[in-house]
Amino acid sequence: MKFSEFGFDDYLMDGIDSMGYVTATPVQEQVMPAIMDGRDIIAAAQTGTGKTAAFLLPVLHNILSYTKDDGKIKCMIIVPTRELATQIATTLDGLSYFTEVSSIAVYGGNNGNAFATERKALSTGVDIVICTPGRMISHLNMNYVQMDELKYLVLDEADRMLDMGFYEDIVKIISYMPKERQNLMFSATMPPAIRKLAGSILVNPLEVNIAISKPAEQIKQGVFYVYDAQKIGLVKHVLTHGEFNSVLIFCSSKLSVKKLTEDLRRAKFSVDQIQSDLEQEKREQVLLDFKHKKLKILVATDILSRGIHIEDIDLVINYDVPHDGEDYVHRIGRTARAAAKGTAYTFVNEKEQWKFHKIEKLIERTVESQPVPAELGPTPEVKESAAPDKKKKNRNNKFKKK
Repeated sequence: MKFSEFGFDDYLMDGIDSMGYVTATPVQEQVMPAIMDGRDIIAAAQTGTGKTAAFLLPVLHNILSYTKDDGKIKCMIIVPTRELATQIATTLDGLSYFTEVSSIAVYGGNNGNAFATERKALSTGVDIVICTPGRMISHLNMNYVQMDELKYLVLDEADRMLDMGFYEDIVKIISYMPKERQNLMFSATMPPAIRKLAGSILVNPLEVNIAISKPAEQIKQGVFYVYDAQKIGLVKHVLTHGEFNSVLIFCSSKLSVKKLTEDLRRAKFSVDQIQSDLEQEKREQVLLDFKHKKLKILVATDILSRGIHIEDIDLVINYDVPHDGEDYVHRIGRTARAAAKGTAYTFVNEKEQWKFHKIEKLIERTVESQPVPAELGPTPEVKESAAPDKKKKNRNNKFKKK
């Protein structure tokens, strides 16, 4: 379906044309008419499916068509990370360029001048606010945020926000909003916690599922069964013996990110890192360098992975096993985009084999085991159907009951 067929505002269509948008993606085609009709939405859609424009375009159209310019906030988009806030803000600037819709991105890590700019916008009026939960709570605590005319609430990457412990902050922010509003929730995965949150804020929602259940066929997948102590040596081996121009490595903790980055730098690799201890300006510069190929290897924590929007990545390495199958598909989906080929390797230690077997079951595929270089030493025994230690699990359950 062409964007010209949705009946968007003429000035908004000018922005759509300038951005080069012609044909809607499946998630856009399914949710945009419903949003324009005022329906609440819960959509399972990952980065790369076009979900940002899927909620921005109909919200922009409705603001232009049905609301008055009264100096009040019309829409709030809540996101988990600063990177995602800035990415959405950039897309919004392009789409709304020919309109008079105003917007601001509100997130931490800036200086005092940025906070003052945010305060002025939130108190005197701006149409659309893109914000991280913690920063918005800081402004709400000062009692100047004008939300009494808010019409639209968007929760993007909702599963990540819950993973990061933002549930209470989200509930608090929503408590300041009018009860009569349109709610749009987008999440890459739909765990029970997301269902619970959706049940508490959505009204008769349209449910759309565009989540990618299987990796693209053109991705070459491989698994290395290794001990943790062998991982850094294996990364160096893979990078040295392969022809990769752009490499993204996901780690489960910022400590692993720091250590791996330091080791690769000492080995003279072109590498940098993205993790929460870095200042926002530094993180943005690292992403820019990686995007423009000034940097060959980027090591990142998974919690920040959704803010990384780079199209032509040759290799993705899961330094640790992802939490679940959909996270695995999301991570390796960073490569082999736009019909290109790509490679994805996962390092699996002896304790995480059961978790990786669950991922293989979800994607309905046995990932081919790769040979570990002999110089790295003996590797763990690969079990057909490994399972976590039941005694340890019982002990954890016992503590939970107290």
